[in-house]
Amino acid sequence: MTETTKNPLRTAGLLTLVAFGMFGFGYLLVPLYDKFCEITGIGGRTGDAASAEVLSSEPDLSRTVTVHFDATVNSALPWRFEPTERMMEVHPGKLYETLYVAYNRSEQPVVGQAVPSVSPGRAALFFNKTECFCFTEQLLGPGESRDMPVRFIVDPNLPSGTSLVTLSYIIYKNDEATAVLAAAH
Repeated sequence: MTETTKNPLRTAGLLTLVAFGMFGFGYLLVPLYDKFCEITGIGGRTGDAASAEVLSSEPDLSRTVTVHFDATVNSALPWRFEPTERMMEVHPGKLYETLYVAYNRSEQPVVGQAVPSVSPGRAALFFNKTECFCFTEQLLGPGESRDMPVRFIVDPNLPSGTSLVTLSYIIYKNDEATAVLAAAH
């Protein structure tokens, strides 16, 4: 017989340590994954370079990058959501603005939250949003429409082989915020 089968208290202690270790690993997995995505650009996370730092660099007027704008609405959200322009030619290092338009097709106020992504993944670290509706929840009343601006800079250090960058948004219904709003009325 092994040592652990002879001593049930030791076995229980080892199992408790394993359980705490598994819990700790699971707890740390999200921040570790976030850090990994931030470093590698996987997952379409955009760069978080300071706006002043990127704005202070000289625009690269000898180069253009095509930015494609995309929008998807989750099926639970009764909104229409789309960019006002599909493509834009930009010079890295120069600040640009575009608009997305959201329209609440329901007869109830609804709160939505947009989640951005940038592809290809290697370009995500070089795409910096200085203003974005995705930073906050968006409340639209019944039949309300809103222009939602996005201000961005493509970092001049974007690898030279990258000439097309896609900025995508998926917008979801925030059920919890919408329920709070409905209960208040």
